[in-house]
Amino acid sequence: MDDQTIQAVVDEIAPLLVGRTFGKIFQTSRLSIAVDFRLRDDRYLFINVEPSEPRLHLISRRVRDLEKQSTQLSPFAQVLRKHLSGALVQSIKKDESDRVVQFIFETEDELGRRGSRTLVAQLTGRAANLLLLDERGLVIDSLREPRGEGQQVGEHYQPPPISSSKPHVKKFEVGSGSISEAADRYYKQKEAEREFAARAAMVRSRLNKEIAQRSKLQRRLQEDLEAHGDADEHKRIGDLLLANLSTATRRGNLVALTDFYAEGAPQIEIEVDEQTTLQREAARRFARYSKAKRAAEEITGRLHTISEEISGLNAQQAELERAIELRDEEAIARLAGKKEESKESEKRGRSKRDEKVPGVRRYRSSDGYEILVGRAARDNDHLTFRVARPHDWWFHAADYPGSHVIVRNPARKEIPHRTLIEAAQLAAFFSQARSDSKVDVRYTQRKFLAKPKGAAYGLVRMSSFRTLTVEPRMSVERIIK
Repeated sequence: MDDQTIQAVVDEIAPLLVGRTFGKIFQTSRLSIAVDFRLRDDRYLFINVEPSEPRLHLISRRVRDLEKQSTQLSPFAQVLRKHLSGALVQSIKKDESDRVVQFIFETEDELGRRGSRTLVAQLTGRAANLLLLDERGLVIDSLREPRGEGQQVGEHYQPPPISSSKPHVKKFEVGSGSISEAADRYYKQKEAEREFAARAAMVRSRLNKEIAQRSKLQRRLQEDLEAHGDADEHKRIGDLLLANLSTATRRGNLVALTDFYAEGAPQIEIEVDEQTTLQREAARRFARYSKAKRAAEEITGRLHTISEEISGLNAQQAELERAIELRDEEAIARLAGKKEESKESEKRGRSKRDEKVPGVRRYRSSDGYEILVGRAARDNDHLTFRVARPHDWWFHAADYPGSHVIVRNPARKEIPHRTLIEAAQLAAFFSQARSDSKVDVRYTQRKFLAKPKGAAYGLVRMSSFRTLTVEPRMSVERIIK
């Protein structure tokens, strides 16, 4: 606000406020307050000392809307309430040379002694502030951290130095109504534009982040798929090894085979470890075939799902840009709401997973990860194939009956090695090898497990696993639920 506008506001509000008492304070933001002087039409005095946009005018609001918008009173607002509640407005004046407005109040203490207080509204850009002065003109408190001479608590108040540069301020087109109404309309419109831009930026940032995350996952899955190799080629080599058992010739780690499946049955060479028999190499190739085939089925399905999700997010991006161009607030709100729906869905999913799981013991690792330990064979089955998620980690003592152990990994991040050791120790402890000094424990992610058709409870098939050798023990905190 410039000098002329502030003077027009003072000329408007002085006849309305002089003789009225200071009522309830609303802290509408960190640097703004609204004060009830019991005017008609739910009007309140509004003062904002944000350096980028200091202003003072009347606003019309329903009290419940003000209460909804307001935050807890700042220490300065509490000081105002203490010193000015019930105080009578004696005068309101603007400094002739600067954008500073003083509200002079007549006060009365508990003993009936009269005094005065002055509320100074500095609407001066970087020096914008609200200050409360006593009857001698000493600063009692200020809303912002004071700067300069005559602004500190206990000092005689001095207005800030007058800047030689003219501020960039808005001159309102009043039209019909008052200067306060014009100011209120202008700033409400400006706030609505800021909120629209902020919501649009939030949605754009969220969409960009989600697309980047899914694209990264898509690349990783594609790399995983390629790393498993061609399933049919693994099977073909396995079949050729068995078909050439009596005719194959070996030279170091090279084996010459007749390719019966190619036209003309040419001779081919493959690499096989010198210490490995052809039967064992064939079995290894068949195992790689089974693993690659299962991986291809699972990864291809996930790649299809992720591709659809990325297409949906790209469509939302296009919708967002159209909404911004058309300033379609409903569309922006709808797009922002999709994130809230996603959050609620995730929250419901977490709540469901966090419900008490029957037949398990719960532990917490030293790194804060939840560890679930099955009790009986049926419980193990339920824990592994109903409760565990694809990126959770599964542990079981090698070659011994025992509990299935799950480390939950909701963030899909790398699990600390210490947690892996602690989970393996639990798997060893809750197995028939618990009396051994050292136990081999196999572990893998849940996505690499399958349930053989018709298998007994607790039996699994692993397409990939690693092994840890640990001492059977319980070294982590038990969670009682």
